[in-house]
Parts: sequence; structure tokens; C-alpha cells
Amino acid sequence: MSTPVSDALTMTGRGLRLGRRNVDAVITSMMLPIILMLVFVYFFGGAIDTGTRYVTYVVPGVLILCSGFGSAGTGVSVSEDMKGGIIDRFRSLDIGGTAILAGHVGASIARNLVATVLVFGVAFAIGFRPSATPLGWLAALGLLVAFITAISWLAAAAGLLARTPEAAGGITFFMMFLPYPSSAFVPVETMPSWLHGFAEHQPVTPLIESMRGLLLDQPVGNTPWIALAWCAGILAVALAASGALFRHRTK
Repeated sequence: MSTPVSDALTMTGRGLRLGRRNVDAVITSMMLPIILMLVFVYFFGGAIDTGTRYVTYVVPGVLILCSGFGSAGTGVSVSEDMKGGIIDRFRSLDIGGTAILAGHVGASIARNLVATVLVFGVAFAIGFRPSATPLGWLAALGLLVAFITAISWLAAAAGLLARTPEAAGGITFFMMFLPYPSSAFVPVETMPSWLHGFAEHQPVTPLIESMRGLLLDQPVGNTPWIALAWCAGILAVALAASGALFRHRTK
């Protein structure tokens, strides 16, 4: 008997299979953050003073950047489904909209976790040496998965809002841009004063600071809770928006 959970798992498997048909986009979303990390570490790292080895400083930011690249593809996939008419076929099989969208999000999470492993592998190869406790590793992974889930649902809502896959890709560009005006690559204090407010109070800065502290076994204070609050807020808005948009697009 079909259930919403089994339908979502089936749709997740479908999303992963679809990724194999668009290998170039998957490879790009996985490799571009790694290339950027290498560029920042070897081209600019020597000129940036972070109080520690630059590779140690930059890895958490690259992980978040990688999540943005990987999740942005969710919006394009959802838009392609809406444009291609496959949604009507799914609905005739009594598969709900939540399960369809959850499948895209589940596939995004799986792809992002693979990309995270690749980023960590390259980071270790170029000198990243975290000192996290087992609990710290679990906490950092939990924060990363929470962020990936939230922005993947947000990307799904963007895919429903856009009328073409190209437009969906444009809307989700913001997710890929957000780590740059944050503490991902340089300390916030080094930015122009007019940018401080935004850099300090946007979603990814507390997330990056939390992951950096957890991976290096340093005090993090209440920053992880702030990061989780941001993730919960984004997720709540994305779920509400995607539900309303799906009903509107399929009525």
C-alpha cells in the first residue's frame, strides 16, 4: 500500500536517477566549490590574515557554498517537471505534491552529502586538520543537513514560482551568492563598514561560525542555536510557499 513516506522515497530515487541524465550539471555543482577552495587557498590565502592557516578558516565556508550550488539544481528540476507535464501523470497515480517535492529535496540532500565528502577529501589533502570531538562532528553535520534541507525546499519553491527552468536557475542564484558577503572567506571585520550589518546578520554567517568552531573544537556560544533558528525559519517559509505554489500551479 502506498504511503506518503514510500512515495517520497520513490520520488527521491527518481530524482537521483534524473541526475545521471544531467551528469555535467552534477559534476559542476560538486567540482566548482572545490576549485574555488583551491583558488582561494593558493592564490589569495597568503594575503588574507585570519589568525590561522587559511585552509583551516575557509573549509566551512566552502561546505556552505557547495550546499548552495547543489541545492540550486533542485529548483531547475522542479521547474522541468512542471513544464514537462509529468506532474499530471503523478497526480493520476495518487502521488501527492508533498511527496513529489520531497523527492526532489531528498535527492538534493543525497547529492550534497556526496559533494561534502569530496570537499572534505580535498581539504584534508591540502592540509585541513580539524580537531572536533565526535559530538562536534555530529553537531556540525546536523547543522549542515538542516541548512541543505531548508534551502533545498526554498529552491523547490523557486522552481514552482518560475515558469521556465532557466528562470528557476536565475532565482536560485541568490543561494549561491549568499556565502560571499559573510565570514566564509574573510573575517567580517575586514569588510567595508556599510556591509558589516548584513554580513553579521544573514543566515549563513552564524552557520559558518558554528561549523568552524565545532570542527576546530572551539567555543561556539549560542551561535548554533541562531543558525538552527535561521534554518527553521527558512524551512517554514519554504514549506508554506511550496505548498501554496503547487496548489496554484496544478489547480
